Amino acid sequence: MSNQASWFTSIVLQVVGDCEDKQTKRLNHSRIEGKIMSATKMNAQEIIKFIADAKKKTPVKVTFDGELHGSIPWSVVKLGNVLFGDWEEIKPLLANLEENKTYVVEQDARNSAVPLLDKRDINARIEPGAIIRDQVEIGDNAVIMMGAVINIGAEIGAGTMIDMGAILGGRAIVGKNSHVGAGAVLAGVIEPASAEPVRVGDNVLIGANAVVIEGVQIGSGSVVAAGAIVTQDVPENVVVAGVPARVIKTIDEKTQQKTALEDALRTL
Repeated sequence: MSNQASWFTSIVLQVVGDCEDKQTKRLNHSRIEGKIMSATKMNAQEIIKFIADAKKKTPVKVTFDGELHGSIPWSVVKLGNVLFGDWEEIKPLLANLEENKTYVVEQDARNSAVPLLDKRDINARIEPGAIIRDQVEIGDNAVIMMGAVINIGAEIGAGTMIDMGAILGGRAIVGKNSHVGAGAVLAGVIEPASAEPVRVGDNVLIGANAVVIEGVQIGSGSVVAAGAIVTQDVPENVVVAGVPARVIKTIDEKTQQKTALEDALRTL
């Protein structure tokens, strides 16, 4: 998805979705505290119900040439010769377009159930091209880099960086002052609903292209080497590597120096 398309979808879903169903209101999530965080208040069944009950929308931006006739639904926004809204509501308007009936439709979703997160009031650095769905909690001074994908119900602690192309699946939880490396995957667990989410503690570094399987907990202060596949819980303050990942040593001063985070990157 291009940066422009991502921006467009965010704006349209915000305009169309924020003022509609009560079920699209943001739910309160628990703050991320402690060494291993408790699960988000939205459990898998609640997320499934949220998606199932949500009004499915096909958000579009339509630029037209001519005059529209007929009443415009309150959920469709008209700015000059541009319409923002759901295709099912805009399509009938275009049938009544007079003169040359020329229009261009921009669309990047179909029957979408979950809007993108409204990022305007998030106290974090979120770079262009990051795809973040609604019902995600992002802590203060966190950093979300280009191309990161964060699914519904995920929680990101204060000061944590999600690097380029990293994927946080549904309900994945990452603690404070951690780093999820480029291309890493924290498996999501929307279905099966009985599965437990990934939980990553505070001050954890997960290397590039590592994979953490659903239900795994990573203890605070630990390091997951690049390319590792983590299938079992990881204790605090250790280094794990390999496929499957195994403990190769405890954290020492040299490792701490090599994996230290830069506070300057988290300054807003």
